Amino acid sequence: MARYVPDPARRIAVFLGEAGCGKSELSVHWALQAAAEGKTVSFFDLDQTKPLMRSRDVESLLESAGVSVRFEHQTADAPTQVGGLVPALLDEKRTVILDVGGNDTGARLIGGCAHLLKSADAWFVVNPYRPWSGTVEHIDGTLSAVLRAARLGLPRFLLNPSLGAQTTAEEFLTGLETGLRLLSPYVTVEAAAVTESLLPQVESHTELPLIPITPRMSVPAAGLDE
Repeated sequence: MARYVPDPARRIAVFLGEAGCGKSELSVHWALQAAAEGKTVSFFDLDQTKPLMRSRDVESLLESAGVSVRFEHQTADAPTQVGGLVPALLDEKRTVILDVGGNDTGARLIGGCAHLLKSADAWFVVNPYRPWSGTVEHIDGTLSAVLRAARLGLPRFLLNPSLGAQTTAEEFLTGLETGLRLLSPYVTVEAAAVTESLLPQVESHTELPLIPITPRMSVPAAGLDE
């Protein structure tokens, strides 16, 4: 088993996928890792829906690590463009992380600057335990809609087999097997994310490069608006 190491030559990372697939957790991890390496990091939360978890909820954590966080407050589920995106993408000394939430709704926000993302590390995150990622047809439907809206070519594929904080090693490996069975005949899966506490139990069971993640997102208390 190998650890996945991001390509330092790619200073822009874009995270796409079905709502609830783990994009936000991964994008936060990417930003914190880049900041820890001494890079100047701008983080854009482009979520356009109202799910339980959004990366803006850990704004203070990111900023305490030196990451500049940008998002727009919403009063309704309507697309709102986040300011400062194009200047950040044009700044060659800046690492830029895009958490593109809201399926194809959020992806529309980067469609207008797709020409600036041609060299970006674009990741499509698949969690086989999500309701619309259980079949190739469902995954392809989400992927096609997202890529049309974002005006991007085929992204890289990353598995995130997770049932939340209580995911067991057995559940991770079962989800990993399912994801590989679904995707491998059609695309190359380049890595999988795993909770760091599970890594010792699963790393000897796969040859796929793993990304150990320390969970930082949490579900709000019942009845609270995120």
